Amino acid sequence: MSDCVGTPEDPSDWLSHPDSVSPTVLILGGFLTAPPLYRPLVRRLRDRGAAAAVVADVWTPDWLLAGARGVGPICTRSARALRTAVRLSGSLSEGAPLLGVGHSAGGITCRLLTAPEPMPGRRFGAARWIGAIATLGTPHRLSAGEGIGRRINDVASTIAEAVVPGAFFAPDVGYLSVASRAVRGDPAGTGRERVAHLLYRSVIGRAAVPGTEGDGLVPVVAAHLDGARNLVLEDVVHGVGGDWYGTDAALDAWWPVAVEIWRSALEGRARRAERIVPTAAGVA
Repeated sequence: MSDCVGTPEDPSDWLSHPDSVSPTVLILGGFLTAPPLYRPLVRRLRDRGAAAAVVADVWTPDWLLAGARGVGPICTRSARALRTAVRLSGSLSEGAPLLGVGHSAGGITCRLLTAPEPMPGRRFGAARWIGAIATLGTPHRLSAGEGIGRRINDVASTIAEAVVPGAFFAPDVGYLSVASRAVRGDPAGTGRERVAHLLYRSVIGRAAVPGTEGDGLVPVVAAHLDGARNLVLEDVVHGVGGDWYGTDAALDAWWPVAVEIWRSALEGRARRAERIVPTAAGVA
């Protein structure tokens, strides 16, 4: 059992009916965000059938310090939230693996939690406790350019691609990457389009040509994760608030897909468990 995610042995009552258990959700916030920003998302997820939702205790200063300290402390804080969510799942979701929701860089953090030892001395290995990962505007593919892309790339993305590339733990873990094409980047366009073009350049460098589509910060192409189900929304922007990924309209588009992918992963685990138990009994 890992030293950061260590938790009491979780119940497995969900194995007999993975198609009807409700998910406990772990929310990992994005770069420079703070937990209070996600309170409306918690409420909306519960309104849509989530048994509970836990937001990782990662604050804006933690992200600012990540440039000097690395992403290790952020992952450790996120692992504590995961442990809390696992315990809630034991009482509210019959011990079913969590549904992880990562907004922006939080999606990279969620992937890192599944790695056995993404950084020396930090063992997470949480794939056992996560049934699916849904990422919202997460920059999975970054350039080594300037700006926010470089900062996230330096502290998190390169590590994730080295230790858990793509949908690494599929099919035991389901993966959904959600992007948006709400804002077209154009250096000769409107003020919003010009700003978007500069931000897209900061994420994917010269690959951000005029006409590149994204959510105003992360281009669609950067938000796609290899091996994941990729979903592109039309009118969603990146930052928390306004028409972002956590609004009712956006949730109605991606949340049912996330739950479907989560249930599919759980059903696969349950089928494999059924095959293992008789074999072990026969050997005994």
